[in-house]
Amino acid sequence: MAVPKKRTSKSKSRSRKANWKRKAYYASKRATSLGKSILAGKNQSFIYINTTNKEDNI
Repeated sequence: MAVPKKRTSKSKSRSRKANWKRKAYYASKRATSLGKSILAGKNQSFIYINTTNKEDNI
């Protein structure tokens, strides 16, 4: 079984964790922004087909 030769330092593991969390934060921020723009009807970079008809809502 493969085992690491030396222990990874705390700072290196914390740095990796911080980068991973930062990526997740920006991805969630981008998704939220896209969702808001779709709901507002101001989307430019996303093709969204609305399947509900106006007659159904009456």
